[in-house]
Amino acid sequence: MGQVAQVSVYPVKSLAGREVPAAEVDDAGLRGDRAWSVVDADTGERVTVKTTPQLSSVVPTGDTEADTITLTEVLGRPVRLAASAAPQVDAAAVHLVSRSAIDRAAGGDVPEGCSADDPRANLLLQLSGGQDERAWVGRRLRVGTTELEVVRTPKHCLGVYAEVRTPGRVAEGDQVHLLD
Repeated sequence: MGQVAQVSVYPVKSLAGREVPAAEVDDAGLRGDRAWSVVDADTGERVTVKTTPQLSSVVPTGDTEADTITLTEVLGRPVRLAASAAPQVDAAAVHLVSRSAIDRAAGGDVPEGCSADDPRANLLLQLSGGQDERAWVGRRLRVGTTELEVVRTPKHCLGVYAEVRTPGRVAEGDQVHLLD
């Protein structure tokens, strides 16, 4: 079907992601993905990219103190990072987007409210033979040693969302196989 072109984790919800060569995948998704959130230091309310778009330009360093200082400066108000009890995913454990979806978006096939420039996918796929990941809804696939079930297409994003059926590991270059 194709292969994994890029693996990305987003350690802090709403912030920019980091490319990694490989990631462990458990029931909640890629390990370390969206494990932290930005919280207003005064109110304790979560701060998200929907209300504060400048968050998406901040790349977390992994140093909580340094990231807090950077975010406070960028936002112009005191915030802190809070560890999440569970990954802060909006729809499903793993977000997959193909390069062909990005090409379709460049041609104007973009869901309303979607950013084709930054699809915020965990797995960027290079598909063969004109495959379209949107046709995978309701199907299972193996990526690396992980088995995923594609559960739906996003409303405001490219690609598809999947739940983890068998934990494992995914890496750049891993093959993608439909199982049913």
